[in-house]
Amino acid sequence: MSDLDKASPELQQLVADVDTGGRTAGGAPGMVIFIGAVGWALFQLWYASPLPFMLGFGVLNDTEARAIHLGTALFLAFLAFPATRRSPRDRIPLQDWALALAAAFAGAYLMLFYRELATRPGQPTAMDVATACAGLVLLLEATRRAVGLPMAILGIVFLGYVFLGPWLPDVIAHKGASLERMASHMWLTTEGVYGVALGVSVAFIYIFVLFGALLDRAGGGNYMMQVSFALLGHLRGGPAKVAVVSSALNGLISGSSVSNVVTGGIFTIPLMKKAGYGGVKAGAIETASSINGQIMPPVMGAAAFLMVEYVGIPYVDIIRHALLPAVISYIALFYIVHLEAVKLGIRPMAMAQARTARQKFTGRALGISGTIAVMGAVYWIAIGARALLGAAAPWVLIGLLAGLYVWLLRVAARSPDLPEDIDVNNPVLPQAWPTVRAGLYYLIPIGVLIWCLAVDELSPALSAFWATVTMIVLMLTQRPLLAFFRGRGMPLQAWKDSANEVVQGLNDGSRNMIGIGIATATAGIIVGGITLTGLGFRMTDFVELVSQGNVILMLLFTAFVCLVLGLGVPTTANYVLMASLMAPVIVELGAQSGLVIPLIAVHLFVFYYGIVADVTPPAGLATFAAAAISGEDPIRTGVQGSLYAMRTVVLPFVFVFNPALLMIDVRGWWEIALVALTATLASLTFAAATMGWFRTRCRWWEVLLLLVATFLLFRPDWVVDQYAAPYSEAPASRIFESAEALGEKERLVLQIHGTNIEGDEVRKTVAVQLDEAGPGRERLQKAGLTVTSLGEQVRIANVRFGSQARKSGFEPGWEVAAVMVPSDRPSAYWIYLPATLLVLLLWWGQGRRARAEPLGAKGVA
Repeated sequence: MSDLDKASPELQQLVADVDTGGRTAGGAPGMVIFIGAVGWALFQLWYASPLPFMLGFGVLNDTEARAIHLGTALFLAFLAFPATRRSPRDRIPLQDWALALAAAFAGAYLMLFYRELATRPGQPTAMDVATACAGLVLLLEATRRAVGLPMAILGIVFLGYVFLGPWLPDVIAHKGASLERMASHMWLTTEGVYGVALGVSVAFIYIFVLFGALLDRAGGGNYMMQVSFALLGHLRGGPAKVAVVSSALNGLISGSSVSNVVTGGIFTIPLMKKAGYGGVKAGAIETASSINGQIMPPVMGAAAFLMVEYVGIPYVDIIRHALLPAVISYIALFYIVHLEAVKLGIRPMAMAQARTARQKFTGRALGISGTIAVMGAVYWIAIGARALLGAAAPWVLIGLLAGLYVWLLRVAARSPDLPEDIDVNNPVLPQAWPTVRAGLYYLIPIGVLIWCLAVDELSPALSAFWATVTMIVLMLTQRPLLAFFRGRGMPLQAWKDSANEVVQGLNDGSRNMIGIGIATATAGIIVGGITLTGLGFRMTDFVELVSQGNVILMLLFTAFVCLVLGLGVPTTANYVLMASLMAPVIVELGAQSGLVIPLIAVHLFVFYYGIVADVTPPAGLATFAAAAISGEDPIRTGVQGSLYAMRTVVLPFVFVFNPALLMIDVRGWWEIALVALTATLASLTFAAATMGWFRTRCRWWEVLLLLVATFLLFRPDWVVDQYAAPYSEAPASRIFESAEALGEKERLVLQIHGTNIEGDEVRKTVAVQLDEAGPGRERLQKAGLTVTSLGEQVRIANVRFGSQARKSGFEPGWEVAAVMVPSDRPSAYWIYLPATLLVLLLWWGQGRRARAEPLGAKGVA
C-alpha cells in the first residue's frame, strides 16, 4: 500500500486530478489504461538497462525512444484525464478513444517513419505537415488536461510568436516562419517537441520517478514517517518537526509537491492542530516542508535532471552543488517551527522514555559512531573487493549485498510490523530503535543509487536502473522472507501479494509520469520557438534595457517572472523557459559587468523560484492541498507559507554572489566544514529575524542586528571587497602556467575581449572549471578551450560545442586580455569572527531579558 492510499477519497481525487489522472474507469477500459501504464514502465526499464546492448536486440536511438515515450504519454493522457470537470470519470467517452489513438500515432510518427523522414530532411510532405499540425493541437489539448490551461496557453503564445514576428515591436520582432517550416522544426526534428527536455524525461526522469513510486509502494514512505515520529515526536512542537524531517526524507520518493503534502499532511496537519499550531500555520508548515522535497538530493525534482543537459555537468556534480543549500534550508525550517512552538507555548504531545543525560549522550554517540563505522566498512569492503577480485568483484558484492539484506530482514522480523498510520486522536510514541531497525533494509536501494552515482560514477539513468532492480527484488522477497523468519514458512499468498505490489508500483510510476512527459514535450514548443525565431539573442538587449545592466535588478526581474509563471505552469516548464531565456543572459551581462556568475548558480536560482511558486498565493496547488486537509482558508495558508519560505527565497541570491555555498572554489574539508557551519548559522539568524523571536521576542533593533549578522555570515567577501579587489591582473601569457597550478574543480578566471555578433566591441570576465591535474594546455582542452599564443598575445582558437567553456561565455576568436589571479588580501573568512560574536551577544542579551520577564511572557528557544 502506498501512503496516498491512506488519504481520504477527496484528497486522493485532488492528487489524481493534478498528478495521475482523475479518471477511474473499470472493466476493459480500465484494463487498457493499466496495461498501457505497466507496458510503458517495462519499456523504460528496458531502455535504461544495458540489456539491449548486451543482447544486440531492441536497441533504440534517442529519437525513436522519445517518440515512443511521447506517443504513450499522449495515449494515456487522453484516457486518464477527463476533458472537463463534468466529463465522466467512470468510463472513457468515444471521442477520447479517438483522440488517444490519433495522438499516439502523431507522437510515434517520428519512429514509425524514421527511415523515410531521414531521406528528406527539411522537405516535409503534406502528410508530414498535417501530422505535425495535428500532433501540436493534440499535444496542447493533452497539456490542458494533464498539466493545466496556463501551460497550454504558454505553448500557444510561442506558436503565435513564430508567425507574428514581423508585426511585433522591434525589440522582439523577427521575420516569421511558414507553416511548413514551423511544423518541421517543432515536430519532425529534435529542435522542438522532441528536444532536450523530452530526451531528459525519457533518459532520466522516468526511471527516477519509477524508483520513487516503487519505494513508496514497498512501504518506504511510511517507514520514513514512522522513524521521524519515533525520533522527534517527544520534542516541543514535535508534529511540526516530524513534518519537516519526513518531508525531507520523502523528497527521495516523490518530486510532486501536492503528493508530498497529502501523503504526509494527512497525519502531521491534524497532529499540529492538536498540538496548538492552529490550522493555518499547520498547513503552511506542511506546505513549506513539502515543496522543499524537490531541492533535496539525491533524488530532486524533475527540473534538476534537465540541468544535466542545460549546464553540461554530471548529475553527481549537481547533487554536490545543491546539497548544502537544501540541508540548511531544512535546518532553518526546523528552527522556525521550534520558534513557533516557543512563541505559542506548545509542550510535547508525547513523552519519551525517561533517560539520564549520560544515557542520552551514550545512545547518540553509539548511534552516530555505529552509522559511520558501518558506512565506512561497506565502502572499504567494496573498494577492496574491486581491487582484489577484478572482474569477479560485482558478483561478490552482489552476494554480500544479498547477505546484508537477508540479515536486515531477520533483524526486522524480531520487531512487529510498523503501523500503517499514526493515530491522530491518540498518538502513541513508538520506541526509536525498534522502529528504525524494522525497515533498515529500505536503505539498501537508496545506498545502491548513491553508490552508483558517486562512487562508480555511472550515468544517472543506469544508476537509477540498478537501484530500481534492487527495489523490485526487495519488493518480491520482503513479505515471504519476513514470514519465514517469523516461523510461518513462505506462503504462496505472500509471493502473490509481493508480485501484485510490484505491478501496482509500475502502474503508479507511469501514472505519475503522464503529466511530466506531456509538460516536457510542451516545453519543447517553447524551446523550439526560441531557437526558430532567435528570441534568445534578443533577450540580452531586452533584459539589459529593463535592468540597466544591474545584476541585482536582473535577478529580481528573473525571480518575479518565475513566481508569476509558477502561478499556473509546473516547475519543469517554468525551469525550461527561464533556463533557455534568462540564464544565459544573466551570465553574459554579469560577465560584461566584471562579475563571474557560475552557470549552475543561475540555473539553481531559477529552479528554486519555480518551486517556491507552489506555495505562493493565490494559485499555489500545494497550498490548496494543505488547506483542504486543515480546513482553513488557502490564501491565508499561502501567505503564512510564503513567510516560512523566506529562508528558501533568500538562498538563491546568496549563492549567486557567494558560490562557496555551492561548494565552488572551496578547498579542503576544513573549509567545507567552515562554510557549512557559518551558512547554517546564517540561516538560523535569518529565520529568527523573520520570526521576530530569538530566545525571546525581538525588539526592532535586535531584528536589524540579526539581519546584519546574517549578511556578514552569508557574504563575508562583500566586506573585504570594499577594501581590496578579489583578483589582480596577470599577463595573458601566464594562462597555461595558471591553469596547471590550479587544483581540481577550481576555476580559471580570464578577461577576454572581442567583437560580438552585433559588431560591438565587448570586454568581459569569464571562468571555466578545470578537472583533474595536468599540463595547463591539456586541462584547458578538456574543458573545451583551444588556446593559441604568440608572444604576449593569447587568442581563443576554438570553443568546443556544448562544453563548459561554451556555456560559460567563452567566444572563439576573442583575445585573452588578462589572467585574473587571486589577490594577496586577508581571507574573507575572518569576517565570520565579528559576525559570530554579534550573534553570541544577542543570544546572551536576550537570555538575560528572558530570565527577567514575567513567567507568562517567557519562552526558551
